[in-house]
Amino acid sequence: MTSVAESTRELLLSRIRDVADYPKPGVVFKDITPLLADPVAFTALTDALAELCVRHGATKIVGLEARGFILAAPVAIRAGIGFVPVRKAGKLPGATLAQAYELEYGSAEIEIHAEDLTADDRVMVIDDVLATGGTAEASLELIRRAGAQVAGVAVLMELGFLSGRARLEPGLRGAPLEALITV
Repeated sequence: MTSVAESTRELLLSRIRDVADYPKPGVVFKDITPLLADPVAFTALTDALAELCVRHGATKIVGLEARGFILAAPVAIRAGIGFVPVRKAGKLPGATLAQAYELEYGSAEIEIHAEDLTADDRVMVIDDVLATGGTAEASLELIRRAGAQVAGVAVLMELGFLSGRARLEPGLRGAPLEALITV
């Protein structure tokens, strides 16, 4: 758990909208677009995530497609470190490293430009939501295969009932998992 002030946590949570039965019946989708539209809340989120990157000694930030890009890019600027996108397979030009992973309903694959990370890099993975942990787990493998170290994973929100943290723990190898909000 992070040391984010309770007032910041409350502000962020107040700007996340629940959308019932989206994308399918029985699912309550956590919509962060109201948070992104509020400059005070978005700044508070950016500052909190940037502080985590600095605290854990990150030299690069990996943002997970797609909402992770929205969060990670301003965090990288605020923290003064580089941003590297992790994309769905086939979206990056040139040489890439790919990692397949299992989802609850099938499989998927993500890619990274290997030359964007070096052995000297400590990489913080940033995403909006930690659900089942599959994409984050695959990104940790990609970071290590590129020769870099994992500084940790930071998310706006963890859906604790989906057990993503338990899935990620072996892949973290002692690196921190920081969630600003857990529901």
